[in-house]
Amino acid sequence: MPRPDNHPVVTAYIGLGSNLADPVRQVRSAFEALQQIPQTVVRQCSSLYLSSPMGPTDQPDYINAVVALETRLEPHALLTELQAIESAQGRTRGVRWGARTLDLDLLVYGKEMIADEELTVPHPGLPGRAFVLYPLQEIEPNLEIPGMGMLAVLVMHCPKEGLQRYE
Repeated sequence: MPRPDNHPVVTAYIGLGSNLADPVRQVRSAFEALQQIPQTVVRQCSSLYLSSPMGPTDQPDYINAVVALETRLEPHALLTELQAIESAQGRTRGVRWGARTLDLDLLVYGKEMIADEELTVPHPGLPGRAFVLYPLQEIEPNLEIPGMGMLAVLVMHCPKEGLQRYE
């Protein structure tokens, strides 16, 4: 459900990842699609990063990025928009942490902490994922993540483990 027009805009951070069907193109197409979300403006996009897959190792490396959005959408409405973009780009849900054309994760939504059947924000895997933390630090180095602390501290405790800038 959209927020009323007089409600302040919320900054949300979205993680993007792909390792199938030309991952660089997939991530760039997702970036373009994010710009079309109603009541939402893309503020900034990190560089692209190359990372090893989580989970099954018999899959290609990933291309990852993080985008900062300013939105008036409620978090669940934003999640619906993200899932629609994934579907439009051929995402099918199968093996956990398996190969995929596109993965869009709502990482942080303002200062909110949400835990329900559909959505957990901040994203619970955030502290241990270099492929999210380092691109996030690139665009918002002083970010405080609700319930998790300062991004800079999380980055200090999460080695890059082969993560490298792609561009």
